[in-house]
Amino acid sequence: MRLDRFDTADAFLRAAGPFLRTREAHHCLILGIAAALRLRPADSPEPPPYLATVRDGRRVVLVAFQTPPWQMVLSEVDEPDAMALIVEDRLDSPFDGVGGPAEHVGAFAQRWSEATGMPHRRTMRERIFRLTRVVPPRPAPGSLRVAGRDDAEVMAAWLAAFAAEALGEMVGPDVAARVQSWLSPIDGRTMVFWDDGGPVAMAGLSGPTPTGIRIGPVYTPPERRRRGYASNLVAAASQRELDGGRRACFLFTDLANPTSNHVYESIGYEPVRDFDQYRLG
Repeated sequence: MRLDRFDTADAFLRAAGPFLRTREAHHCLILGIAAALRLRPADSPEPPPYLATVRDGRRVVLVAFQTPPWQMVLSEVDEPDAMALIVEDRLDSPFDGVGGPAEHVGAFAQRWSEATGMPHRRTMRERIFRLTRVVPPRPAPGSLRVAGRDDAEVMAAWLAAFAAEALGEMVGPDVAARVQSWLSPIDGRTMVFWDDGGPVAMAGLSGPTPTGIRIGPVYTPPERRRRGYASNLVAAASQRELDGGRRACFLFTDLANPTSNHVYESIGYEPVRDFDQYRLG
């Protein structure tokens, strides 16, 4: 087996694209981020990404992808021994987290610990869902609208609240940059609200794949929950994308939150793959 690294998203997608596209839902995160990376200016101050494939002969059997400071993401693994090549390749490039298909990323984390002598622990269990047909939910008052600049303050507060509640992260001064990236996107991302006399729920759409798009984050303030706002928002946003020509919508759910999993399944999202995240070190 042979590991190849790539300097550009275009070169990476030429090599890895066919492998990733055969399981588009499983790889929606990698495909979506790679598509956005293609639009990054050549003089961008962002750290260079890690883009790698492992081949067994001519056949790609594993893809690894990272845009620092975010965690590394693994693809599906068609040859388990291929993970050893990624571990070896990253020993001199410290990173503190990895996500991927549940059993594969768990095995990778174990290999990493054996190679480095450092611990690993699972930090989140997620599930990838795919929708190709919307099941209309029970109607809630209000309607979908696209976020505008007048929503910047609400977006900042809700993005910070989502990060703290769903991810256990505190968003600092960079929340303003995150808001700006949603309001002035270069990669097709859109933030939408469910509006009922004012914004009551929020959802992002980003990471377009060859035939679909990923939905998230989805956030409703605690005092607005259990009124059907989120289910109506996600259903309407998903239908909007399908009507625009996409064949599917994808989203990630936290398995520790059975309520949200039920909501998404009730409007037509079907489970595809469990996806775990690990802290390394």
